[in-house]
Amino acid sequence: MRHQGTARLDRRTKDLVKRLNADDIAIIDHVDMDRVSAESLLETGVEVVVNASRSISGVYPNIGPLLLARGGVKIVDNVGQGVFEAVTEGRTITIVGGDILLDGRQVASGEQLTVESIEAAMEDAKSSIGEQLDKFARNTLAYLEREKALLTDNIAAPATRTVMSGRHALVVVRGYDYREDLNALKPYIREIRPVLIGVDGGADAIIEAGFVPDIIVGDMDSVSDAALRSGAELIVHAYGDGRCPGAERLEQLGLHGTQWALTATSEDLGLLLPYEAGADLIVAVGSHANLVEYLDKGRGGMASTFLVRLKVGPKLVDAKGVNKLYRTSVRPADLLLLAGAGLVAVTVIVMISAEVRELLSLLLLRFRTIIGM
Repeated sequence: MRHQGTARLDRRTKDLVKRLNADDIAIIDHVDMDRVSAESLLETGVEVVVNASRSISGVYPNIGPLLLARGGVKIVDNVGQGVFEAVTEGRTITIVGGDILLDGRQVASGEQLTVESIEAAMEDAKSSIGEQLDKFARNTLAYLEREKALLTDNIAAPATRTVMSGRHALVVVRGYDYREDLNALKPYIREIRPVLIGVDGGADAIIEAGFVPDIIVGDMDSVSDAALRSGAELIVHAYGDGRCPGAERLEQLGLHGTQWALTATSEDLGLLLPYEAGADLIVAVGSHANLVEYLDKGRGGMASTFLVRLKVGPKLVDAKGVNKLYRTSVRPADLLLLAGAGLVAVTVIVMISAEVRELLSLLLLRFRTIIGM
């Protein structure tokens, strides 16, 4: 492989894709590339991804690298952290095999991944799932012991201008298949008009689908400035130690948000907010609900989500995979039936309408005159 392009660097893949073009070379630092990040890279059309870390470390069989490779993206893996010092944003670099060249000089080198090598690494990583499940369960149980009040006590959720009592709420997380599921729900959104809640980047997903979020909840780290300025109410997730980096970002943008301190994920807050406000139904799109998805998110447990789902369960509908539940299709027989019904309708009109019969007779007479009959 030999490829030349403009270097774009960022240790956070989700930030890099916002400014990445198809002719750029993406340089990232992403251990265990997750599916959502891989799909975001594929959407940019980029052809080469250089990773300072291991795209698949063997902790679990993450599918991100395989999606990139099958999508035609060349991956140069585990080149080391020095690449961020050797290469600066906007410089033209050349990739030859697993080597990164700047001005003809090798500045970093790694392994060029293939579909076959990734599949082999994923197969090896399957043996680690049992160990990861044990760690996951221990972390979850420890959290349950500390935070069980999340389930048993009332949560002091912030008040909102948007009325949610007695209404449906649609909570959008930018997780697996969120775009397809959200598109499948467009008729529901137009008819029912639920409260639209975007969890961080989920707000951008709502806008991309042609709607405007009513509320944005989260750390505010992966949502665009445009979405934050869309007029939505902003609920900023504050951490247990008092930090609230999202508030700093809003202040820089001249925006105001209500802080909500809770030891849970932003996704959990997105579900709890309409529940505590008295929503009749909560529909979740793109939410995370299984072990691999949580490992992809880098979480060591899912206790808060487990507790929150137990709490809001009677009102919760998870729309994951709804786009695959039913897909309309038109069969040839349906088209023939429609055409036949139209022909019958025209025939009936001709038979019962004297004016139509006279018009047809006139047209037939003119046609005979033209051809000389």
